[in-house]
Amino acid sequence: MLRHADPVICTPSLSHAYGNKIVHQGFEFEVNKGSVFGLLGKNGVGKSTLINILMGFIRPQSGECRIFGEPSCSLQPATRQRIALLYEGFITYDGMTVSQVERFFSAFYPRWKPQIFFELVALMDIAMTQRLATLSFGQKSQVILGLLLAQDAELLILDDYSMGLDAGYRALFIDYLKDYLHGTDKTVLMTSHIMSDLERLVDRITIIAGPGQIHHDSMECFCRE
Repeated sequence: MLRHADPVICTPSLSHAYGNKIVHQGFEFEVNKGSVFGLLGKNGVGKSTLINILMGFIRPQSGECRIFGEPSCSLQPATRQRIALLYEGFITYDGMTVSQVERFFSAFYPRWKPQIFFELVALMDIAMTQRLATLSFGQKSQVILGLLLAQDAELLILDDYSMGLDAGYRALFIDYLKDYLHGTDKTVLMTSHIMSDLERLVDRITIIAGPGQIHHDSMECFCRE
């Protein structure tokens, strides 16, 4: 595939398996600075495994995975601070109120933008005094998305961002994300199994059908096919 200078993410000849089950075989893709990249495929084809490799939670069995030029399995703390991760099956602090969880997270991120958090929470009509345990799954997802975007990270990795959100709120979030990214050089990697949600946002896509069954394309060209 075409190589660009200094991609934010690249995976030369990445392969991984769980025992005899091959998940990725010679998988290559790259994400360039300032782009919005969609990683698509049915559940079980290895999207979350790739996220685990990207974040250094799993070491690939062969090949490489690099983020900001560093091996993903040994990212420097300063490099990790440049990444905001929404991970499928997120953990929340259910005993806290929405206001308390915002204050708690803000202490860890020097570039924290509270107005972004408050705007996203307001889209779901959530009271700041509500405890997370009392929220619906969709409302809780929106709070987590607010915590993610408020970090003002250079690279956003959204693993199944749509979890718990109905079609209307997914569209609302996509519109918000477009406005959030406008005029910035932030980079986004999104995994999803819902193609229609990403058509208005994503620049390039990689579709995973199975080990070694990969399709790379621009969203524009793919939608014309």
